[in-house]
Amino acid sequence: MERKQTFRDYLTRQGLKSTRQRDLILDEFLAAGAHLSTEELYLALRQKHPGIGYATVHRTLKLLAECGLAEQRHFGDGQTRYEQASSAEHHDHLICTACGAIHEFEDETIERLQEKVARDHGFIIERHRLDIYGRCAACAAARE
Repeated sequence: MERKQTFRDYLTRQGLKSTRQRDLILDEFLAAGAHLSTEELYLALRQKHPGIGYATVHRTLKLLAECGLAEQRHFGDGQTRYEQASSAEHHDHLICTACGAIHEFEDETIERLQEKVARDHGFIIERHRLDIYGRCAACAAARE
């Protein structure tokens, strides 16, 4: 409910209306819990709500990113994907170049090493991202 209110407050500040379609898009996005492209979210919504258009989904995802509820990600497949913004621990991604699967992971050793490298170079980290590209176990096994 807090995220809905955050979104509604943002829309009000921008002089935009809070609509039922935007609420439905937000609900579906939050329930998905995945790295969704506009197309993927649109196709999921179209099943239940055929009146929602692709452009509305696209614009709403951009609004969710602008207000801080979503983050845009680019994983080299030519699509912008959106994931829920979180105040939780930082995470990184394993991206399968064969099937496109995206797996999130956290590794404290990697985090500490990145901090050490930055410190050794007199660098202060503001933000960072680690995306590892390769083949997931299923695709690697299928290739053999």
